[in-house]
Amino acid sequence: MADLIDSVRTGLSDRAELPGMSLMEHLDELRKRLIRSVIYLLLGFIVAFVFRIRLVTFIQKPLLDIGLTMTMTHPTDAINFFITTSLLAGAILASPFILYQIWLFISPGMYANEKRYVVPFMFTTVGLFLAGAWFGYRWVLPGAMVVLIQDFGKNFTHMITIEDYTGFFLSVILGLGICFELPVLIFFLAFFGIVDAKFLLKHVRYAILIIFIIAAIICPSPEPVAMCLFASPMLALYMIGVLAAHLVHPDRRKKREKTA
Repeated sequence: MADLIDSVRTGLSDRAELPGMSLMEHLDELRKRLIRSVIYLLLGFIVAFVFRIRLVTFIQKPLLDIGLTMTMTHPTDAINFFITTSLLAGAILASPFILYQIWLFISPGMYANEKRYVVPFMFTTVGLFLAGAWFGYRWVLPGAMVVLIQDFGKNFTHMITIEDYTGFFLSVILGLGICFELPVLIFFLAFFGIVDAKFLLKHVRYAILIIFIIAAIICPSPEPVAMCLFASPMLALYMIGVLAAHLVHPDRRKKREKTA
């Protein structure tokens, strides 16, 4: 009986922290967070645009390593390239601050025990995305350039346009960055009780199949060993997600609260 009273008191004290807000107050808060997020994005864009020449060299490096450069086919290609890449780099630079604004918007509706996940969530989300992007830049893109251009394309004249190369570059970098967010996705699915560790382990063979299909798509080499090397980080991330699901599932959180 005492435990029941304590749990009720805890729930009431948590709910007391959730301030009631009218629709207009919510809209005003949303407007404020959006304006600040746009300001951070613009600041990141300005910083990236200042270093646009270095950014060009950084993006072109996989091409430069095999003796090629991007080719202009339209007078506006260069300025479009500078704007697009600076905007993307600026968004990456500003992402921690934008995520913080998102947290400030949703935090009034969160319980005290849920707010402790915010800082790890921010660092994990940004860190995993950057890790995936670096994996793509360091290994996937250079390998793809060698296989696609020097091996399969050795009998053809190479004219790599700015638009085509930028699209390919962004698809690899953003695609792998998003793939590396798998533990975060599993975390939230488990946090809201949609999946649990037992379900994920039971269907792990399907997860392995999907991961190897993705690895076969992004791997620049058709060799099985190379495909396994690309699949290994994603398999490790899946198992990290299973561990996170085991720790944060609502049933397990309730058990910890009872034993506390």
